[in-house]
Amino acid sequence: MLRLPPFRYHRPETVEQALELLGEHAGDVLPVAGGTDLMPNMKHRLFTPGHLVALKGVEELHGIRREEGGVRIGAAETLTSVAQSELVRSRIPALADAAGHVAGPQLRNMGTLGGNLCLDTRCTYYNQTEFWRKALGYCLKKDGDTCHVTRVGRKCVAAHSADTPPVLMTLDAVAVLAGPEGRRELPVREFFVADGIENTQRRPDEVVVEVRIPAEATRRRMAYAKLRQRNSIDFPLLTVAVAAEVDDGGLVREIRAVVTGLGSRPRELTGWDDIAAERTLDDEVVEALAERAHAQCHPLENMIVDPDWRRAMVPVYVRRALEQVRAA
Repeated sequence: MLRLPPFRYHRPETVEQALELLGEHAGDVLPVAGGTDLMPNMKHRLFTPGHLVALKGVEELHGIRREEGGVRIGAAETLTSVAQSELVRSRIPALADAAGHVAGPQLRNMGTLGGNLCLDTRCTYYNQTEFWRKALGYCLKKDGDTCHVTRVGRKCVAAHSADTPPVLMTLDAVAVLAGPEGRRELPVREFFVADGIENTQRRPDEVVVEVRIPAEATRRRMAYAKLRQRNSIDFPLLTVAVAAEVDDGGLVREIRAVVTGLGSRPRELTGWDDIAAERTLDDEVVEALAERAHAQCHPLENMIVDPDWRRAMVPVYVRRALEQVRAA
């Protein structure tokens, strides 16, 4: 049986109290919301903080409501509440779809939108017990000095495997972070960096307060598609999020797509407007976009399935997402 390391559990009632605790125990503390990712990682001794600061009891981090025509979602809202919210389902259906496909229902009932945004990267050589990792000599991401995926260089390539960030990126969503120096807004498109060890710009002394989706983004046609081995619970091997502005005549004004599960951060596919702008999403355009995505995506051996197969699935799932956009 894997056991948790010893820690002290703090339950602040306000964001300010949470930030004080993070500052007081700096270097030996982590924030926790649903804990669906952190608790298994602690059992694997990937994290061993002496203190945990619980965020679910902070009222300010809850709530889903319309603001200035857009949508505001508290970071501690569960994935279940996001997936089932009538406001989200009607205004941001792709986000409801993505949230509803995370893991299984028990984990969605605990996991939060903010936690999914800050999800740790994953790798075949990292998400293992300490006994397993020690036998291999550990890895670059934790306790070792070698990346077993690339076998060269000094860069961790653990994969970003969260479902909701790709959708949020296509919709110009903004994350609001609170820290000791005040609050700042950071577009989700700029939230991630290409570093498998620390792949977000959130500082250790900050917490995500809320996510805002602007009004104009909710008028886009949008879709989400996910590849995984077992549809009941598995992390994604690939996700595709697409959002398009389409005029009354069916012509594409702007289209963007983001994939994840392939590298240490979500990747925005390029050149799509060059193919689809001022055209309808007919079969020829859909096929051209799928081929463009296939040319840009090159999975690594950081997951348990064959990377060539995952790459072959990229155009398949891009087509599926585009079919949803076309039918919207």
